[in-house]
Amino acid sequence: MADENDLSLNAVRAFVQVARDNSVTRASKTLGITQSSVSRHLAVLEEYFGARLIERRGRQSQLTDFGRLFADAVAEPLDTILFTAKRMRRNGRKDANRLVVRTSLATFAYTVLIPNLREFSKEMGGITVDVISSLSAPLSTDSFDVLLTRDLMLSEPGDRWDVYDEQLVCVGAPDCVAGRGLKALRNTPVIAVTSRPDILPTWLRGLDLKTSDITSGARYDHHYLALPAITTGQSLLVTPHIVVADLIRQGLVEVLDGSRAPSGMQYHAYAIDRSSDPDVARAFCRWLTRLCRKMTEEEVPGK
Repeated sequence: MADENDLSLNAVRAFVQVARDNSVTRASKTLGITQSSVSRHLAVLEEYFGARLIERRGRQSQLTDFGRLFADAVAEPLDTILFTAKRMRRNGRKDANRLVVRTSLATFAYTVLIPNLREFSKEMGGITVDVISSLSAPLSTDSFDVLLTRDLMLSEPGDRWDVYDEQLVCVGAPDCVAGRGLKALRNTPVIAVTSRPDILPTWLRGLDLKTSDITSGARYDHHYLALPAITTGQSLLVTPHIVVADLIRQGLVEVLDGSRAPSGMQYHAYAIDRSSDPDVARAFCRWLTRLCRKMTEEEVPGK
């Protein structure tokens, strides 16, 4: 039976989340509990210490000096407790023969990774690979084995593989391109992908072109929405070569001659040290590196 003087771990977790979010409302959403539950946890802690931890100013919750001292002392150890517990719980599950891959590259996962996962699973004796797509920065408490990203940072120990140096190309349906090269830009609309606003300006600079040198086309949120538009319509798309490599091999799209330019971006795969099976996580990163090399080893027209 718990003693009335025991410290509540749930109360500490709620307090740490409020300290990180500076808001009871945001902390309750992060933890998946009600605001009143968070407030009760804070009241329990403040009664335990006999001191104020939080000062509420409108919608903001600011730490007192005592609260800041306590948050600094317990936040990191709490993270260690939570992810260690999750890892040990996962190791004891019946479905431990499973790898969780987290990625911020949704289109890459859709066009390259997922269609080829059967090959990796076969190599590894039937292991199941879960793919999670997220643009948020990973936390040490998140449950995953491999991080695949272009722009996120890993703040915990892990091995890194540089799997792909991003190359941009302009593609269109064969009858739309028809060997016209960059001349096609004058009267064929170029689709814009708003989730990667950097691509078109980077590509234009790489080819010493101006916005006035192209015809603006429709706008799509993501590349995977724009791909059907270029395979079936009279439009062009500037995209990472690896995303359309399979469509090129199938003859569904062609690359405009002279349209290749590096973006300066690099895709990384991280096998995190706390993975339940770090050897499998590293094997996945090595396999993915080989896959990307295989998909891009063919000469791109207009190099």
